[in-house]
Amino acid sequence: MSDEPLKIKISIADRVYPLTVEYSQEEGLRSASKKIDMMIHQFEENYAVRDKQDVLAMCALQFASQTEQTKIDTSESYVSAINRLMDLDENLTRILSE
Repeated sequence: MSDEPLKIKISIADRVYPLTVEYSQEEGLRSASKKIDMMIHQFEENYAVRDKQDVLAMCALQFASQTEQTKIDTSESYVSAINRLMDLDENLTRILSE
């Protein structure tokens, strides 16, 4: 692994984008571009959308909503865990004070 930036080319929607990235980012970027292209293909097949800008907007919305839902789910899990810990603390305090 090198500390030098890596020059790569990423293809999205039949366009090539040259990028300079850290070595550790390459795999994630390539995987993301493949997911975007797969999603574009699905939208084009399922919704008969031919305008790339519309398809890319739909992809952006899909990815953004997934990110937001993950944040919501994580937040709900955190709140649930805190509530369980508070209940456990109350129960332990009650038992130890008996």
